Amino acid sequence: MSAPYDIKALLAALPQPPDYRYDWPALAALPPIRKLMDGMAQTQQNPAWHGEGDVLTHTRMVCRELAGLAEFRALADASRQALALAALLHDIGKITCTQLEDGVLTSPRHGPVGAQQARVMLWTDFGLSGDPCSQQLREAVCHLIRYHTQPLHLYQRKRADTRARQLAAIGQNAPAFSLRALCLLSEADMRGRIADDTPENLETIGLTRLLAEESGCLNGPYPFRSAHTARALFAGGNVWADQELYDDTWGEVTLLCGLPGTGKDTWIAANAPDLPTVCLDDIRRSLHLSPEDNQGRVVQAARERARGFLRQHQPFILNATHVTSQRSQWITLCEQYGARVRVLWLETAWEENLRRNAARPSSVPEAVIGRMLEKLEPPLPGDAERVDWVCV
Repeated sequence: MSAPYDIKALLAALPQPPDYRYDWPALAALPPIRKLMDGMAQTQQNPAWHGEGDVLTHTRMVCRELAGLAEFRALADASRQALALAALLHDIGKITCTQLEDGVLTSPRHGPVGAQQARVMLWTDFGLSGDPCSQQLREAVCHLIRYHTQPLHLYQRKRADTRARQLAAIGQNAPAFSLRALCLLSEADMRGRIADDTPENLETIGLTRLLAEESGCLNGPYPFRSAHTARALFAGGNVWADQELYDDTWGEVTLLCGLPGTGKDTWIAANAPDLPTVCLDDIRRSLHLSPEDNQGRVVQAARERARGFLRQHQPFILNATHVTSQRSQWITLCEQYGARVRVLWLETAWEENLRRNAARPSSVPEAVIGRMLEKLEPPLPGDAERVDWVCV
C-alpha cells in the first residue's frame, strides 16, 4: 500500500528555479499541510516578538524571506528542498505548545515538538520512510526544525565549538543538514517577523556562523582523526579535537533500535547469527508481560545479562526498540565496562512495518507502534562511537 499523499506534489510546491516561489494553493490542496496551516492560522504569538500576529502569517513571511536569499537559491536541489520544507514546518510545534503564562504567550519546546510532529507526518502521510533518500530528506528537515533556534544561542555556550561540531555531525547521516543551512533558516526566521530586536538577532546568527566556520564545520561534519576521538569529545572528555585518541576498548557491542516489526531479528540472523543477544522481547515473554505492562523487571533482567557479557569482554547484540534518547543509559553502561558501542537504527516503510508486525507470533498493537513513532528520537552521530542508519 502506498502513502496516502504524494510526496512529489509536496516537493513540487516548494521553491525551485526559475522563480523560487512557494505554491501556497498547491500546498493547501494537500490535507495534512492544510490541517497544519489551519492550526497555525489559529495560533497567536507574543506581539512583543511577533507583531505580525499568528503563526501562519509569520511562516509565510519566513518562507518568502528564505526564498529570496541568494545563498538559498545557490544550494544543491536536495539541500534546498530540505531547507524549504523545514521553513514551511519550522513552527508547527507552536500549535500545541503555545500557552498563556502570566498573561504572556509562550511556546516552550516548540522546536523538538514540531520536529516529532513533522517526522510522523512525513513518515506516514507522505511515505518518507524505508529507503535512504527518503530517510535522509526527512531527518534533515526534522533536525533543522528541532534546532532552528540554536543559532541564537550557540556561540554563547560553554564549549561552543564542541557543540557546533556535534550538531554538524548530523550531516553524516542526513547530508542536507548543515550549520550553514541551520543559520539560513534562523536568519529567515528573524527576517520574517515584526520585532525591534531583529538587527541584534541577525548579528548573533552571524557570530554563530563565524564560530562554525572557525570550528571547521559550517558546511559539513568536522573531519575528526577518528570516531573514537569524536565520541570522547562529545561525551564530555577533555580531548583535543585534532588528536587521534588511543583506542583502549576491548570490543564492540551492537545496540539495535527500531520500531516493532522493522526486522531486527531478521537482521541479526543475516548479519551476526553467532553473536549472543540480549533481547528484551524474549525476556518480556519469559516474564509473561506485554509491551504495555510496566517494563521495570524486563529492563533489570536485561541489564544483568548485559553485565555478564561485559564482564567477560564478550561482544554481543542488545536487541530492543530503543526509540528514545534513554538508550544513552545502555551506551554508558557498555562504555563503563570498556566496550565501544555501535548503534544501528533499522527502518522500513510504514505499511511494510505494520505488515511485518502483524505477521509476528506476538504482534504489538498498532496503536502502540504509532505512539512509539510519535516519541521516536533517531540516534545521532556522536551518541556512540558508531551510529548507522539502515533501511531494511
